[in-house]
Amino acid sequence: MAPILQIALDFLDLARAMKLAHEAVAGGADWLEVGTPLIKSEGLAAVRKLRAEFPQITIVADMKTMDAGRAEMEMAAKAGANIGIVLAVSSDATIRECVEAGKNYGIRVAADLVRVPDPVERAKQLEEIGVDFVVYHTGIDEQMTGKPPFESLSEIAAAVSIPVAVAGGVNTETAAEAVACGAQIVIVGGAITKAQDATVATRQMKEVLTTGTKVATCLYKRVSAEEVRSVFERVSTPNISDGSHRMPTISGLRPVVAGVRMVGQAVTVRSLPGDWSKPVQAIDQAKPGDVIVISAGGVGPALWGELATNSAVQKKLAGAVIDGAVRDTPEIKKLGFPVFARLIMPTASEPKGFGEIGVPILIEGIRIEPGDWIVGDDDGIAVIPWKHAAEIANHAMDCMEKENRIMAEIRSGKKTMAQVQELLKWEKK
Repeated sequence: MAPILQIALDFLDLARAMKLAHEAVAGGADWLEVGTPLIKSEGLAAVRKLRAEFPQITIVADMKTMDAGRAEMEMAAKAGANIGIVLAVSSDATIRECVEAGKNYGIRVAADLVRVPDPVERAKQLEEIGVDFVVYHTGIDEQMTGKPPFESLSEIAAAVSIPVAVAGGVNTETAAEAVACGAQIVIVGGAITKAQDATVATRQMKEVLTTGTKVATCLYKRVSAEEVRSVFERVSTPNISDGSHRMPTISGLRPVVAGVRMVGQAVTVRSLPGDWSKPVQAIDQAKPGDVIVISAGGVGPALWGELATNSAVQKKLAGAVIDGAVRDTPEIKKLGFPVFARLIMPTASEPKGFGEIGVPILIEGIRIEPGDWIVGDDDGIAVIPWKHAAEIANHAMDCMEKENRIMAEIRSGKKTMAQVQELLKWEKK
């Protein structure tokens, strides 16, 4: 028997959730989950609407109950949910109240193991209390740090006789692995809810679950610190900024070559204006794929030109960022090498050797340390602290994936951005 495919409708707007639900059901979804964001945004009206629209589909209410177990399971049941979810970190008293309410009102109870210190032991306890199944859940915020999604899944599946569901980090590459680890219910969120065509995405996911054959994807997966370059090469600087709470970027330095992308780790240089000695020495110290980042006061004369660019190309560097002046721009354009600069002028100074390499610098008030990730495109330059690179990369990818879905909804429904996202409802009062 193929595992159950549950679609987590983690939207804020009911209209968007309903559109996705219709696409997912058409693709073969087994269960529909009213995600916690949707319940918090739209209330149990979302459960009622899904029940009316899909009378034969199993509806899961992700209440994330923490207290008042009886009342919350009763509410979910009376709204039309078949399954209600309680947090496994709740007290045993709350879990028991949920289980008893489930018996009274005909709703099954699942316990979500998110943030449980010992999920295997807690799963055993939950089975004894009487929950119908447990959910091994890697939370969204944990996924963004690059945490592996199925660390304890096999142990939990071996420890209990009730069904085990898995949520978080499931895509067409990992779904078969989740099943192999013992998951009987596979909960999929972004890999379907952010797909441009959720019907096709659901059908493909069902095929993966049925055959056990993974399908490669470049989306809907999160990376560790060692893998961030592949993400930064895909996302835009707006994605990076939006994904990290409107993170400030460098906007006053413009690319010499339009349309180029620059991704690499920073080799930092502090130089006197126009002194090109330390900048060209930094090329010798840099590794292939690095970006030379030069703080020179934002003024001329030029300290980077055709010869420095050719040297950087020979070293297979990823680009140069110059808070100062650059020259020989026709030759740089011919080479197609990413150079971002504040000024363009023909005059150069002398190589006097004042400055330092490999020290923290400031450009437009943004601190840049050696090894920080630098991403540049036509919109500007994002500086990503190396300590937080995985989290920022994953948030940027999540932002891009969400925008892909919104764009598809705009085009397919012939609606505007404000209409799709119900903007007026979300304006701050």
